[in-house]
Amino acid sequence: MSEKNESVRLKLRDRSECKWDLVSLGEVMLRLDPGEGRVATTRTFQVWEGGGEYNVARGLRRCFGLRTAHVTALADNPVGRLVEDLMLQGGVDLSFLRWVEYDGVGRAARNGLNFTERGFGVRAAIGCSDRGHTAVGQMKPGQIDWDDIFGKKGARWFHTGGIFAALSETAPLVAREAMEAARRHGLIVSYDLNYRDSLWKSIGGKKQAVEVNRELAPLIDVMLGNEEDFTAALGFEVAGTTENLSELDSKNFRRMIESVVAKYQNLQVVATTLRNAKTATVNDWGAVCYFRGAFYEAKGIPNLEILDRVGGGDSFASGLIYGLLNSKDPQWAVDCGCAHGALAMTTPGDTSMATLAEVERVMKGAAPRVQR
Repeated sequence: MSEKNESVRLKLRDRSECKWDLVSLGEVMLRLDPGEGRVATTRTFQVWEGGGEYNVARGLRRCFGLRTAHVTALADNPVGRLVEDLMLQGGVDLSFLRWVEYDGVGRAARNGLNFTERGFGVRAAIGCSDRGHTAVGQMKPGQIDWDDIFGKKGARWFHTGGIFAALSETAPLVAREAMEAARRHGLIVSYDLNYRDSLWKSIGGKKQAVEVNRELAPLIDVMLGNEEDFTAALGFEVAGTTENLSELDSKNFRRMIESVVAKYQNLQVVATTLRNAKTATVNDWGAVCYFRGAFYEAKGIPNLEILDRVGGGDSFASGLIYGLLNSKDPQWAVDCGCAHGALAMTTPGDTSMATLAEVERVMKGAAPRVQR
């Protein structure tokens, strides 16, 4: 590999030395989806599994064929077993799923529920989470042997994010423990800021979110987010901020990213999705990626028609990570992430149903003609 090519590649562990390409850490909830109806008036729900960090590992496994594992915890009851059954269909290795004894009513530990309707036209998508005192939120440092996972068994990449870190006082400590172990063993560490106001509002709000994420930021190699995350979760203002952050152009985000990288010089990659929501079902969709001093902008998709926007950012992350894990250049990686995120929003549920061939067709700008 030439010196020039090395400058646009991450230093990764040899795949042959590792059991997994990526290991993730985070909560997996049961999503109850009313389809075309509304949560408050429906009489039926479709169920899916989903979680910001897990969705990335699942996308890498199902769409891109990589070896992934997920670390989480569930209360051992029928709802937890349903979540497990859904995850098993996704193919992610669940060797590190911790089962927590259920007390009959969930006073000690329970499983998270997420009621999410898709939105349509002028009616925005809306979510209502029921996830207090969940089993995974009660994880503590010392419960997972990270040195065994990352060192003895071996992994190339570790992924977690701000949703997991917001679950409890101990969750950021578990994330830090895992990130420090990953760095000791030469893994790339990625972190999706994934700010959720509902998670932080009762435990210190944006101020606490900024404090937690800034403490973890020096341990991160690849930082991900959207237009709101860098402001709410890290406290960086976007130049030219308006009330509607989605209307900001990529130049303003480039300036913000430059500010983030100047403060956290450990960051090798910073990537953000760009979304202009014209309606709940029609968005302009794009992405920008910073890689070691240079910027790469995805071939955006104007007027993207959306069926279910949940998981679009997570699928962007898995597409980007796939490119970087396979030593593709940063432009290819951000284009892959943008295409995969777009496809994920054309199907129901939190997780990707796309194939690599479909992603590559979108990357090439192919028309969505019927495939026979």
